Parts: sequence; C-alpha cells; structure tokens
Amino acid sequence: MVVIQNSINDLSIDVQNLTDILQQVIADLGVGASELLIRIVDIAEIQHLNKTYRNKDKPTNVLSFPSDLPKEIDEAILGDVVICSAVVKAEAQMQHKTFEHHLMHIAVHGALHLLGYDHIEEEEAEAMEALEIKILHGLKICNPYE
Repeated sequence: MVVIQNSINDLSIDVQNLTDILQQVIADLGVGASELLIRIVDIAEIQHLNKTYRNKDKPTNVLSFPSDLPKEIDEAILGDVVICSAVVKAEAQMQHKTFEHHLMHIAVHGALHLLGYDHIEEEEAEAMEALEIKILHGLKICNPYE
C-alpha cells in the first residue's frame, strides 16, 4: 500500500496517479504487500532532514528512510520517501523535463533506495540506473540520464 502525504498541499501533484503508479511499480518488483509512505514537503523541511540525517545543510530532491522495525514484528513496511516538490520542479525546469515525469523518477529512485539499491559505488550506480530506466520506460517516461 502506498500512502501519499502532501503536507504542503501542492496542487500540481496528482496524488491518485502517483499512488497508483507506485503501487504497480512495487508489485512489478515482486515486493509483495508492503507499505510505502511518500511525503511531499517544502524546502525548509527537506533541508532540516538533510542536515539532521545526512549532515548536509542544504535542500535536496529526495531522502529515503528505510523501516527499522525489528524482524520479530511481522509488518511489511518499506519505509518513507520524502520529496521536496520545489526542488523537483526546479530540476525539471533546468533539465527540460515535465514536472510529473521528474517527480515519478524521483519517487521511483527513493523507493529503490528502500529496497537496498544505492549509487555510491559505480557498479551499484549502474545497476540502480538501469532498473530506474527500465521502470520508467514501462511508464512511458524517457531515460532520465540522457
């Protein structure tokens, strides 16, 4: 189950479409019944979270927080993905992409982090990017890395 918290009431976000697509992506990845929270925030909140959890005092487009429930608790909770729509909008404009397509890419990117994908090492980055491209292609969204 995907839950979207649009904490800033950003009317440019189609919450139902984002929910439906992410639920399909999670199912296609074979994750099964899992809970994923997507929280849409403003620049101040994302910057505070980035400073608190990553020691970077600047805004960012997305942060992922995997569930840290003990294994004894039998709940399928992937975790939380926090997205700053203002940063995503600015990036989309700079990269000549639609906001909706860039938002979907960022949401998929954040969700993949919750599933253990990363881009610190070159080999990991290539695998994660290839999966993102494949998922986005299925959504009729162009390769975001071109």
